Amino acid sequence: MMSKRILNFIKREIVLVAACVAALISMFFVRPSEKYIQYIDFPVLAILFCLMLVVAGFIKSKLFDVVSSKILKTTHDIKIVSIILVNILFFSAMLITNDVALITFVPLTIALLGTKHQNQLIYVIVMETIAANLGSMITPIGNPHNLYLYSYYHMNILDFFKILLPVVVLSYLLIMLTMVIRKIEPIYLVQEATPHIENKLNLTIYLIIFVLCILTVLRILDYRICLVITATTIFAIDKKLFKKVDFSLLATFIAFFIFVGNMSNIYIVKNMVSKFINGKELLSGILFSQVISNVPTAIMLSGFTKNVKELLVGVNIGGLGTIVASLASLISYKLYVKNENSNIKKYIIVFTVFNFAFLFILTAMYLLLHNWRI
Repeated sequence: MMSKRILNFIKREIVLVAACVAALISMFFVRPSEKYIQYIDFPVLAILFCLMLVVAGFIKSKLFDVVSSKILKTTHDIKIVSIILVNILFFSAMLITNDVALITFVPLTIALLGTKHQNQLIYVIVMETIAANLGSMITPIGNPHNLYLYSYYHMNILDFFKILLPVVVLSYLLIMLTMVIRKIEPIYLVQEATPHIENKLNLTIYLIIFVLCILTVLRILDYRICLVITATTIFAIDKKLFKKVDFSLLATFIAFFIFVGNMSNIYIVKNMVSKFINGKELLSGILFSQVISNVPTAIMLSGFTKNVKELLVGVNIGGLGTIVASLASLISYKLYVKNENSNIKKYIIVFTVFNFAFLFILTAMYLLLHNWRI
């Protein structure tokens, strides 16, 4: 019984387990000391923690349900609705992260389209996943690896936008082109009852805290002040939201901080990895992401290069491709397979084809714009 629980935990938290194993192995080469504390990027962890709490509050207040419901009431045309849904994922992921956007709106998509029309449902969910992963790259708070790299390299917000804006614009145009040219079968839309904001006072508080998080990301407000205000306020109004925090993601970050910190203190390893990825940050970010996902890749490679531009683009584009390239992709997959009439094989095929097509096109266009420099 115990072994089964352990096995299920490993399957459920494979990235966390891998990160912990890597950190433990690295401890044999660099003994634990007070330097370990210096490895950990506390501002990143604090901001992530605060954002998770705030977004959990948004979800409980039904904010996203109300907004999406009002938008979707404008039309019953399935193609227009599909385009609206994908746009919602693309732009909402910029502020609430790609994984939260998918957790929030994929169930809505399933409710609207129904489970009997698998071809259309699979296509829309796959495009929503691509939209969330690509839309989230434009802001530091759009996904965990952006927040980490933005903080690790002490980036200026304008420099951050300059690097990723061209890629985001190309991504959006490619997504919209794909949505417009694809023929969609006419189906009857299933609509649920109109949702309402459950607690307007709490929602107002969550919005204020969200603004504080943005100010912290912009380095206007100290992360410790933001953490104290967020934690104490939410504990006072709804302490159950703490259960919604993805502590496994925070633990994964800590484990990788330790692993990368130790590896960067081993001269032979640091020299070898630095030589391998030097000048190949874009390609390295893409390739490593296909195997260990883009969040661990960003943390791992950042300790061996100063070329933040290529690394930033690499891990963001690298979220496309395999289903493990971005942990957010696993979220939409899990939400889909739980539903009646789900076709896992077809979902994997459609997901893989579209993701690698987008990965290849965006990579080729980026390299073309930069004179084929990898």
